[in-house]
Amino acid sequence: MVEVGATLLVVSGTIAAALFFDFVNGFHDAANSIATVVGTRVLRPLQAVSIAATANFAGPFVFGTAVAATVGKGIIQPEFSTVFVILAGLIGAIIWDLVTWWLGLPSSSSHALIGGLVGSALIAGGLQGIVFSGIERVLIFMVVSPSVGFAIAAALTVGIMLAFRKSSSAKVNRIFGKLQIASSTFFSLTHGANDGQKTMGVITALLIAGGMLETKGFVVPLWVIGGAATAIALGTFFGGWRIVKTMAFRLTSLKPYQGFAAETGGGAILTSMAWLGVPVSTTHAISGAIMGTGSTKRFSAVRWGLGRRIVYAWLITIPASASLAAASLLLMNVIGIH
Repeated sequence: MVEVGATLLVVSGTIAAALFFDFVNGFHDAANSIATVVGTRVLRPLQAVSIAATANFAGPFVFGTAVAATVGKGIIQPEFSTVFVILAGLIGAIIWDLVTWWLGLPSSSSHALIGGLVGSALIAGGLQGIVFSGIERVLIFMVVSPSVGFAIAAALTVGIMLAFRKSSSAKVNRIFGKLQIASSTFFSLTHGANDGQKTMGVITALLIAGGMLETKGFVVPLWVIGGAATAIALGTFFGGWRIVKTMAFRLTSLKPYQGFAAETGGGAILTSMAWLGVPVSTTHAISGAIMGTGSTKRFSAVRWGLGRRIVYAWLITIPASASLAAASLLLMNVIGIH
C-alpha cells in the first residue's frame, strides 16, 4: 500500500513537471505565435497573445494526437521509459528552455524535450534505450522544416507582390492587415496542435510507466489533452517577451503581407506534420518562414548575423538538453532517487 502511494506521488509530481514544461513551452514559444502579427503592428501584444492562447488550446482538439503517440513511444524504447527517466528528461528540457529564454534565443522547445529524453535514456540503457528511427525523423525534419518554411513563405510573398503590384501600399496593408489576423490564428492553432501534443505524449507514457494506464495501444486520455492544452495556452498568454522582440523586430522588418506569408507558410508545414505525427519544431518553421519572406525584398533585409546565432542555438539544443538530462538522472542515482 505504501509502495503504491509512493509510486502515485512520484508519477503525480512528474506529471506536474510535464505540465510546467508545457507552460514554459508556451511561454518560450509565444514568439512563434505572435511575433509577425506584433512586428507588423496589426495587433497590440495583449490582443495577439489572447488570440494565440485560445488557438493554442484548441489546436490538439482539432488535429488529433498523432504527434503525442510519436513522442510517447517513438523516442525512448518502452522498457527504458521509466518515471525517473522521463522526469530527468523534463528537467533537462526545462532548464534549457529557461536559459535560451533568458538569452532571447528562439531555440526549439520540441527539440529540448526530445534531447532531454534521449540524454536520460542513454544513461538508463545506453544506445539500446533509443528508438533510432524516431530520432532520425526528428533530425531530418530539423533541416526540412525551416527550409520548406523559407521556400513557401518566399513563394507566397513573391506571388502577392506580383498580384498587387498595381495597388497602393495603403490598400495592400489594409487587406493583409485583416488577413494576417486569420493567418496568425491559423499558425497558433497548428502550434498548439504540434507542441501541445508533445507533453500529452510524455504524460501518457508516464501513466503507462506507473501502471495507471493500459499498455495496449497508445490512447491519450481526454483529461491529459485538456490539461496540456490549458498549460501551453497559459504559457502563451503570459508570453516570453525577450524572444518576441528578437523574432518580431530584430530578425527582419515585416509588412502585413509578409507576415501573412510567413504565418501561412509556417502553419502549412505544421498542419501536415501534425497529421503525419512528425514532431517538428514550430520555432524552426516560423523562423525559416520569416527569413524567407524577408529575403524577397532584398537579401540584405534579413539580419543574417542574428540568423546564424539562431541556427547555432538550434544545433546545440538537442546535445545541450541531453547533457542536462543525463546529469539530472546521474544526480538522482547518486542521491538514491530511482
